[in-house]
Amino acid sequence: MPSEPSRRDEVLAVCRSVAAWAAARPDVVAVGLAGSWARGAARADSDVDLVLPTDVPERWIQADDWIPVAVGQDATPVRTQAWGVLTERRVRLASGLEVELGIVPRDWAAEPVDDGTARVVGDGFRVLHDPVGVLSRLLTALGVGGDR
Repeated sequence: MPSEPSRRDEVLAVCRSVAAWAAARPDVVAVGLAGSWARGAARADSDVDLVLPTDVPERWIQADDWIPVAVGQDATPVRTQAWGVLTERRVRLASGLEVELGIVPRDWAAEPVDDGTARVVGDGFRVLHDPVGVLSRLLTALGVGGDR
């Protein structure tokens, strides 16, 4: 298993890559980092939880061609699983790092905020890409900061 500093660098690189990929796609309206990496409590074996609100969730749920471009050339899809409105696209990098790409419709971040969304955001959340303020409005509605 990689050391903690190298894992942290790898996670930062994945976050930057996914945010840059999303910035080139107008239908991917935001990217947020959730969970242990967002709240600063991750271990070297923690997965990376990204949330991608989009106008066309089925595009990103049904195809795999975008994953190596967004996450990294060595990203291999591991599973696709629906968790209510969020569909998880879990991928594994050659290093063993697992990245959960949570594909959600844009209205996942809209008011009124459902309990599941509030739990995800309340458990630690960082905005990585938000050109139209979708995630910023969600954080404001929940009364939490963007670096929570």
